[in-house]
Amino acid sequence: MATAGWCFLAAMIVAYGIANLLQSIAAARTTVHHTFDPGLLLRLAGHRTYLVGLVCQVGGFVLAFLARRDLPLFLVQASVAAGLGVTALLGVIVLKWRLPLAEVGLLLLLFAGISALVLAARPAPSKPLGTAGMIALLVALAVIAMLGFFAVRLHGAPGSVALGSLAGLSFSAAAVAARPLASATTWAAFLSDPLLYLLIGHSIVGQLLLGLAMQRGSTTAAVAAMDAAGAVPAAIIGLLLLNDKIWPGREWLAGIGFLVTLASVIGLTRYAEPQHHHAVAKETTRAVVGTTKAQV
Repeated sequence: MATAGWCFLAAMIVAYGIANLLQSIAAARTTVHHTFDPGLLLRLAGHRTYLVGLVCQVGGFVLAFLARRDLPLFLVQASVAAGLGVTALLGVIVLKWRLPLAEVGLLLLLFAGISALVLAARPAPSKPLGTAGMIALLVALAVIAMLGFFAVRLHGAPGSVALGSLAGLSFSAAAVAARPLASATTWAAFLSDPLLYLLIGHSIVGQLLLGLAMQRGSTTAAVAAMDAAGAVPAAIIGLLLLNDKIWPGREWLAGIGFLVTLASVIGLTRYAEPQHHHAVAKETTRAVVGTTKAQV
Protein backbone atom coordinates (compact mmCIF):
# COMPACT_ATOMS: atom_id res chain seq x y z
CA MET A 1 0.00 0.00 0.00
CA ALA A 2 2.87 2.36 0.79
CA THR A 3 4.24 1.83 -2.73
CA ALA A 4 0.85 2.77 -4.17
CA GLY A 5 0.91 5.93 -2.06
CA TRP A 6 4.11 7.08 -3.76
CA CYS A 7 2.58 6.45 -7.18
CA PHE A 8 -0.53 8.41 -6.24
CA LEU A 9 1.71 11.26 -5.05
CA ALA A 10 3.63 11.50 -8.34
CA ALA A 11 0.47 11.40 -10.45
CA MET A 12 -1.11 14.04 -8.21
CA ILE A 13 1.73 16.49 -8.90
CA VAL A 14 1.24 16.21 -12.67
CA ALA A 15 -2.55 16.50 -12.43
CA TYR A 16 -2.41 19.62 -10.27
CA GLY A 17 0.18 21.23 -12.53
CA ILE A 18 -2.04 20.83 -15.60
CA ALA A 19 -5.11 21.97 -13.65
CA ASN A 20 -3.40 25.19 -12.49
CA LEU A 21 -2.47 26.14 -16.05
CA LEU A 22 -5.86 25.47 -17.64
CA GLN A 23 -7.85 27.14 -14.86
CA SER A 24 -5.67 30.25 -14.96
CA ILE A 25 -6.31 30.60 -18.72
CA ALA A 26 -10.06 30.40 -18.15
CA ALA A 27 -9.93 32.83 -15.22
CA ALA A 28 -8.08 35.35 -17.39
CA ARG A 29 -10.84 35.19 -20.01
CA THR A 30 -13.61 35.86 -17.50
CA THR A 31 -14.72 39.30 -16.32
CA VAL A 32 -12.93 40.25 -13.10
CA HIS A 33 -15.11 39.81 -9.98
CA HIS A 34 -14.83 42.23 -7.08
CA THR A 35 -17.32 40.45 -4.84
CA PHE A 36 -17.29 37.05 -3.13
CA ASP A 37 -19.74 35.73 -5.71
CA PRO A 38 -20.16 31.95 -6.13
CA GLY A 39 -21.54 32.78 -9.59
CA LEU A 40 -17.92 33.05 -10.73
CA LEU A 41 -17.70 29.26 -10.68
CA LEU A 42 -20.71 29.05 -13.00
CA ARG A 43 -19.19 31.60 -15.39
CA LEU A 44 -15.87 29.76 -15.37
CA ALA A 45 -17.74 26.53 -16.03
CA GLY A 46 -18.80 28.07 -19.35
CA HIS A 47 -15.20 27.75 -20.53
CA ARG A 48 -14.20 24.36 -21.86
CA THR A 49 -10.63 25.04 -20.79
CA TYR A 50 -11.74 25.54 -17.19
CA LEU A 51 -13.82 22.36 -17.23
CA VAL A 52 -10.86 20.31 -18.46
CA GLY A 53 -8.73 21.95 -15.77
CA LEU A 54 -11.38 21.17 -13.18
CA VAL A 55 -11.39 17.52 -14.23
CA CYS A 56 -7.61 17.48 -13.77
CA GLN A 57 -7.96 19.13 -10.37
CA VAL A 58 -10.59 16.63 -9.27
CA GLY A 59 -8.25 13.89 -10.46
CA GLY A 60 -5.42 15.45 -8.46
CA PHE A 61 -7.71 15.73 -5.44
CA VAL A 62 -8.62 12.03 -5.63
CA LEU A 63 -4.98 11.06 -6.04
CA ALA A 64 -4.02 13.25 -3.07
CA PHE A 65 -6.83 11.69 -1.04
CA LEU A 66 -5.49 8.22 -1.79
CA ALA A 67 -1.91 9.27 -1.03
CA ARG A 68 -2.95 10.68 2.36
CA ARG A 69 -4.12 7.27 3.51
CA ASP A 70 -0.53 6.32 4.31
CA LEU A 71 1.72 9.31 3.58
CA PRO A 72 2.06 12.19 6.10
CA LEU A 73 0.33 15.50 5.44
CA PHE A 74 3.58 17.48 5.55
CA LEU A 75 4.72 15.53 2.47
CA VAL A 76 1.46 15.46 0.52
CA GLN A 77 0.64 19.14 1.09
CA ALA A 78 4.17 20.28 0.28
CA SER A 79 4.14 18.10 -2.85
CA VAL A 80 1.05 19.92 -4.09
CA ALA A 81 3.42 22.88 -4.51
CA ALA A 82 5.50 20.82 -6.93
CA GLY A 83 2.56 21.08 -9.31
CA LEU A 84 3.55 24.73 -9.66
CA GLY A 85 6.74 23.58 -11.38
CA VAL A 86 4.69 21.52 -13.83
CA THR A 87 2.49 24.58 -14.44
CA ALA A 88 5.51 26.78 -15.14
CA LEU A 89 7.08 24.21 -17.47
CA LEU A 90 3.86 23.82 -19.46
CA GLY A 91 3.43 27.60 -19.56
CA VAL A 92 6.87 27.98 -21.12
CA ILE A 93 6.30 25.20 -23.66
CA VAL A 94 2.64 25.83 -24.59
CA LEU A 95 2.03 29.52 -23.88
CA LYS A 96 5.57 30.84 -24.39
CA TRP A 97 5.84 32.27 -20.89
CA ARG A 98 9.23 33.87 -20.16
CA LEU A 99 10.03 33.11 -16.54
CA PRO A 100 12.36 35.47 -14.64
CA LEU A 101 15.69 33.91 -13.64
CA ALA A 102 14.78 34.30 -9.96
CA GLU A 103 11.59 32.29 -10.51
CA VAL A 104 13.50 29.50 -12.25
CA GLY A 105 15.91 29.33 -9.31
CA LEU A 106 13.06 29.19 -6.82
CA LEU A 107 11.38 26.38 -8.74
CA LEU A 108 14.62 24.35 -8.59
CA LEU A 109 14.81 25.08 -4.86
CA LEU A 110 11.21 23.90 -4.53
CA PHE A 111 12.03 20.52 -6.08
CA ALA A 112 15.06 20.16 -3.78
CA GLY A 113 12.84 20.74 -0.75
CA ILE A 114 10.25 18.23 -1.94
CA SER A 115 12.99 15.65 -2.53
CA ALA A 116 14.19 16.04 1.07
CA LEU A 117 10.66 15.53 2.37
CA VAL A 118 10.24 12.38 0.28
CA LEU A 119 13.39 10.92 1.85
CA ALA A 120 12.24 11.82 5.39
CA ALA A 121 8.56 10.80 5.24
CA ARG A 122 7.56 7.50 6.86
CA PRO A 123 4.23 5.97 5.73
CA ALA A 124 1.71 5.30 8.53
CA PRO A 125 -2.10 5.11 8.87
CA SER A 126 -3.95 8.07 10.40
CA LYS A 127 -5.51 8.40 13.85
CA PRO A 128 -9.16 9.59 14.17
CA LEU A 129 -9.61 13.37 14.34
CA GLY A 130 -12.34 13.42 17.00
CA THR A 131 -15.40 15.61 17.62
CA ALA A 132 -13.42 18.65 18.74
CA GLY A 133 -11.41 18.53 15.52
CA MET A 134 -14.57 18.39 13.43
CA ILE A 135 -16.00 21.43 15.22
CA ALA A 136 -12.73 23.29 14.63
CA LEU A 137 -12.93 22.51 10.90
CA LEU A 138 -16.51 23.81 10.79
CA VAL A 139 -15.52 27.06 12.51
CA ALA A 140 -12.56 27.42 10.15
CA LEU A 141 -14.90 27.10 7.16
CA ALA A 142 -17.02 30.02 8.38
CA VAL A 143 -13.99 32.19 9.22
CA ILE A 144 -12.26 31.62 5.87
CA ALA A 145 -15.45 32.43 3.95
CA MET A 146 -15.88 35.64 5.96
CA LEU A 147 -12.28 36.72 5.34
CA GLY A 148 -12.72 35.97 1.63
CA PHE A 149 -15.70 38.33 1.55
CA PHE A 150 -13.36 41.21 2.47
CA ALA A 151 -10.18 40.04 0.68
CA VAL A 152 -11.97 39.99 -2.68
CA ARG A 153 -11.83 43.81 -2.66
CA LEU A 154 -8.05 43.73 -3.10
CA HIS A 155 -6.62 44.10 -6.62
CA GLY A 156 -3.48 43.03 -8.47
CA ALA A 157 -0.72 40.99 -6.81
CA PRO A 158 -1.93 41.73 -3.23
CA GLY A 159 -5.32 40.34 -4.19
CA SER A 160 -3.74 37.24 -5.76
CA VAL A 161 -1.67 36.58 -2.65
CA ALA A 162 -4.44 37.27 -0.12
CA LEU A 163 -7.09 35.21 -1.89
CA GLY A 164 -4.61 32.47 -2.77
CA SER A 165 -3.57 32.26 0.89
CA LEU A 166 -7.17 31.88 2.02
CA ALA A 167 -7.69 29.21 -0.64
CA GLY A 168 -4.65 27.43 0.76
CA LEU A 169 -6.06 27.49 4.28
CA SER A 170 -9.33 26.06 3.03
CA PHE A 171 -7.61 23.30 1.05
CA SER A 172 -5.40 22.63 4.09
CA ALA A 173 -8.50 22.09 6.23
CA ALA A 174 -9.85 19.76 3.53
CA ALA A 175 -6.59 17.81 3.68
CA VAL A 176 -6.86 17.45 7.45
CA ALA A 177 -10.37 16.05 7.00
CA ALA A 178 -9.21 13.74 4.22
CA ARG A 179 -6.36 12.06 6.13
CA PRO A 180 -8.52 10.11 8.64
CA LEU A 181 -11.44 9.87 6.20
CA ALA A 182 -9.23 7.94 3.77
CA SER A 183 -8.99 5.15 6.33
CA ALA A 184 -12.74 4.42 6.22
CA THR A 185 -13.21 0.68 5.84
CA THR A 186 -16.66 0.65 4.16
CA TRP A 187 -18.67 2.89 1.85
CA ALA A 188 -21.32 3.27 4.55
CA ALA A 189 -18.75 4.56 7.03
CA PHE A 190 -17.28 6.85 4.37
CA LEU A 191 -20.61 8.42 3.34
CA SER A 192 -21.87 8.86 6.91
CA ASP A 193 -18.70 10.48 8.22
CA PRO A 194 -19.11 14.27 8.87
CA LEU A 195 -15.53 14.71 7.68
CA LEU A 196 -16.68 14.00 4.11
CA TYR A 197 -19.02 17.00 4.12
CA LEU A 198 -16.50 19.25 5.82
CA LEU A 199 -14.03 18.22 3.11
CA ILE A 200 -16.55 19.10 0.38
CA GLY A 201 -17.41 22.45 1.97
CA HIS A 202 -13.78 23.50 2.33
CA SER A 203 -12.99 22.34 -1.21
CA ILE A 204 -15.79 24.43 -2.73
CA VAL A 205 -14.78 27.56 -0.80
CA GLY A 206 -11.13 26.98 -1.68
CA GLN A 207 -11.97 26.54 -5.36
CA LEU A 208 -13.91 29.82 -5.44
CA LEU A 209 -11.11 31.70 -3.67
CA LEU A 210 -8.51 30.27 -6.04
CA GLY A 211 -10.54 31.33 -9.08
CA LEU A 212 -10.80 34.86 -7.70
CA ALA A 213 -7.05 34.90 -6.95
CA MET A 214 -6.11 33.81 -10.47
CA GLN A 215 -8.25 36.58 -11.96
CA ARG A 216 -6.00 39.19 -10.42
CA GLY A 217 -3.09 38.58 -12.78
CA SER A 218 -0.39 36.21 -11.54
CA THR A 219 -1.05 32.49 -11.67
CA THR A 220 2.26 31.75 -9.98
CA ALA A 221 1.63 34.20 -7.13
CA ALA A 222 -1.88 32.86 -6.53
CA VAL A 223 -0.85 29.21 -6.53
CA ALA A 224 2.35 29.78 -4.55
CA ALA A 225 0.46 31.73 -1.89
CA MET A 226 -2.10 28.92 -1.75
CA ASP A 227 0.59 26.28 -1.33
CA ALA A 228 2.53 28.25 1.30
CA ALA A 229 -0.53 29.00 3.42
CA GLY A 230 -1.86 25.46 3.11
CA ALA A 231 1.30 23.54 3.95
CA VAL A 232 2.05 24.72 7.50
CA PRO A 233 -1.31 24.13 9.29
CA ALA A 234 -1.75 20.67 7.76
CA ALA A 235 1.83 19.67 8.62
CA ILE A 236 1.48 20.74 12.26
CA ILE A 237 -1.92 19.10 12.75
CA GLY A 238 -0.75 15.93 11.02
CA LEU A 239 2.31 15.54 13.24
CA LEU A 240 0.49 16.42 16.48
CA LEU A 241 -2.87 14.72 16.00
CA LEU A 242 -2.98 12.37 13.02
CA ASN A 243 -0.02 10.01 13.50
CA ASP A 244 2.17 11.47 10.73
CA LYS A 245 5.64 9.92 10.97
CA ILE A 246 9.26 10.78 10.09
CA TRP A 247 11.98 8.13 9.74
CA PRO A 248 14.13 8.07 12.91
CA GLY A 249 17.26 10.16 12.50
CA ARG A 250 15.84 12.10 9.54
CA GLU A 251 13.99 14.78 11.52
CA TRP A 252 16.60 17.30 10.45
CA LEU A 253 16.07 16.41 6.79
CA ALA A 254 12.32 16.83 7.14
CA GLY A 255 12.79 20.20 8.84
CA ILE A 256 15.20 21.49 6.20
CA GLY A 257 13.07 20.15 3.35
CA PHE A 258 9.93 21.76 4.72
CA LEU A 259 11.62 25.12 5.33
CA VAL A 260 13.21 25.12 1.86
CA THR A 261 9.87 24.24 0.26
CA LEU A 262 8.06 26.93 2.23
CA ALA A 263 10.71 29.56 1.50
CA SER A 264 10.63 28.81 -2.22
CA VAL A 265 6.86 29.11 -2.55
CA ILE A 266 6.85 32.32 -0.50
CA GLY A 267 9.61 33.63 -2.74
CA LEU A 268 7.53 32.80 -5.79
CA THR A 269 4.79 35.12 -4.51
CA ARG A 270 7.33 37.96 -4.56
CA TYR A 271 9.02 37.36 -7.90
CA ALA A 272 6.03 36.14 -9.89
CA GLU A 273 4.74 38.55 -12.53
CA PRO A 274 1.39 38.52 -14.38
CA GLN A 275 1.28 35.87 -17.07
CA HIS A 276 -1.92 37.05 -18.71
CA HIS A 277 -3.14 40.25 -20.27
CA HIS A 278 -6.46 40.71 -18.50
CA ALA A 279 -8.55 42.73 -20.85
CA VAL A 280 -12.28 42.66 -20.28
CA ALA A 281 -13.20 39.13 -21.25
CA LYS A 282 -15.91 38.45 -23.81
CA GLU A 283 -18.16 35.51 -23.28
CA THR A 284 -18.18 34.87 -27.04
CA THR A 285 -14.43 34.35 -27.25
CA ARG A 286 -13.37 31.25 -29.12
CA ALA A 287 -9.65 31.54 -28.50
CA VAL A 288 -7.99 28.18 -27.96
CA VAL A 289 -5.05 27.42 -25.74
CA GLY A 290 -2.60 27.50 -28.62
CA THR A 291 -3.50 31.10 -29.51
CA THR A 292 -3.90 32.47 -25.99
CA LYS A 293 -1.69 35.51 -25.55
CA ALA A 294 0.43 35.40 -22.45
CA GLN A 295 3.20 37.49 -21.04
CA VAL A 296 5.39 37.59 -18.01
